[in-house]
Amino acid sequence: MNALVMNCSPVRTGATAEIARIVSESLKNRYIVRNICIDDFKIDFCKGCRACHNTAECVQHDDVDKVIGYYEWADIIVSVAPSYWADIPGQFKAFIDRCTPWCNTHEPHAIISSGKKGYSIALRTGPSMKECDRIIESIEHFYGHLEIECCGRLGLCSVEYKEAVKEHIDELMCFCDNIKNG
Repeated sequence: MNALVMNCSPVRTGATAEIARIVSESLKNRYIVRNICIDDFKIDFCKGCRACHNTAECVQHDDVDKVIGYYEWADIIVSVAPSYWADIPGQFKAFIDRCTPWCNTHEPHAIISSGKKGYSIALRTGPSMKECDRIIESIEHFYGHLEIECCGRLGLCSVEYKEAVKEHIDELMCFCDNIKNG
């Protein structure tokens, strides 16, 4: 089985990337794992033209199809997102907006294979879990429209820098065990 771990932050070396790395390493003994960063792809903003509502294809040509190709390849998708003003980073939001051709709220729409399981990890620098919940809800809303089953969530507070991730290793390992056993 295949697992996609997506760093939804534009920072390739920070706390979010460290969490994505740890999750990837933990899942390698059960899955073939690909770890990607949203910033590795060129994704333009949605133009709001709604052409995709009639064609199930976007009029723009950038790396959205490449990322969707990873989603298609994966059986398990783990999105790791930090808080940017109490929500997902803009780069990840731009990707979600561009996934409208795959959104199940209009016909025709493009479809990725069924049976995929989605997991969400949110992190923030402050102590309130409410902000992590908001981030996870954004990811799960996206999963729902792509018909990816939401199977697990983890919120991590007080994580500003990469070094703070070590304080949450037990939570991360438990989360990964739930993925492997799910």
